[in-house]
Amino acid sequence: MKRFFLFILLLFTIYLAKPYWEKPVSQYIDLSFLDSVDHKLEAFLTSEPFETTVHFISDQADKAILFFLADTNVQDHEVKNVEKPTLKEPETSQISIHNLEIGTAEESVIATLGEPLQISHNEYGTNWSTYHQDYHNFVMISYDNERKVNAIYTNDDLISSDAGIQYGTSKTVVRKIYGEPLTEIRKGLHIYILQDSEGFDLFKVGDMYAYFFYDLHQEEMVTAVQLVASSLEHSKSGIYAQGNDELRKGFEIQLFDLTNAARVRHGLPALKWEENAAHTALLHSIDMAEHNYFSHENLAGLSPFDRMKADGITFRAAGENLAYGQSSSIFAHEGLMNSKGHRENILQDIYSHLGIGVAFNEQEQPYYTENFLLK
Repeated sequence: MKRFFLFILLLFTIYLAKPYWEKPVSQYIDLSFLDSVDHKLEAFLTSEPFETTVHFISDQADKAILFFLADTNVQDHEVKNVEKPTLKEPETSQISIHNLEIGTAEESVIATLGEPLQISHNEYGTNWSTYHQDYHNFVMISYDNERKVNAIYTNDDLISSDAGIQYGTSKTVVRKIYGEPLTEIRKGLHIYILQDSEGFDLFKVGDMYAYFFYDLHQEEMVTAVQLVASSLEHSKSGIYAQGNDELRKGFEIQLFDLTNAARVRHGLPALKWEENAAHTALLHSIDMAEHNYFSHENLAGLSPFDRMKADGITFRAAGENLAYGQSSSIFAHEGLMNSKGHRENILQDIYSHLGIGVAFNEQEQPYYTENFLLK
């Protein structure tokens, strides 16, 4: 059995290396007889018995693809313990995050969290200031012109409310407390119909909007919350923000941080930024946006792994997540976490690096590409 497995592994390795030896060898030997072998070998290697080696999962709004070499081993990881803050009931609003609320002054935030580790542009035309301790106690905060909090997000156990809602509360309880979620938002003369989704609810809570994101793989419990001041929400006149270079970079940085925060929360190590993989991801997002398609395979027939290799990237394992149309990095990430294939990529033990590229089409709709690597 061992010899048979080694033989299959040898065939698989030769098959993957074919683009490198085929051209020089074909100058001396007619290799046309290998065409039929190619088809049979490809069909064999992607058949059911090898599902754990080559695995394709996709759905309508986003796509995931994974690739593993047969000798890839999963490593044990030590979970770092970081002290959680003692959470208190909100003082001036109904919901707080890390004991901070909409309207909190920046100096109070700094006194609680210190200086931000990252500042990046967001879809509201402000910046997310990001705070965490090696991706534990992860918080993103936006400030208004008076340097008071006008938006705050977390996907960590930092949620407190006067009604007892916290990280891990079920969707049923949230709806019991706040009623039926909003199905539309009126902004001036415009009414925006919210997309029906099981992944999040939106409520008007006092003078703010509260987005509750649920983990559909863990009994629809609250896994993240985003609070947005009503004034900020209504200042965003459209579903999509203007897709400029500043927002592109912001979405890429935020999606990277959100991914690492999710990994750390699930007991996995944070990934390192891989600039070459980010470049490959960006080119694919641009290509999809410009040519109006959505697929791991580009119009030239190249897979993510073909594109990475063409850009000189070496890896022992790799994966790609795609998302399209989500109005922000937060919605893209939360949607990916609720899709089985994408979640598997995000929470793979073996990955060490990640590169992300975002591009916008003519309608300002974002295309997100995440390239995961084990180097």
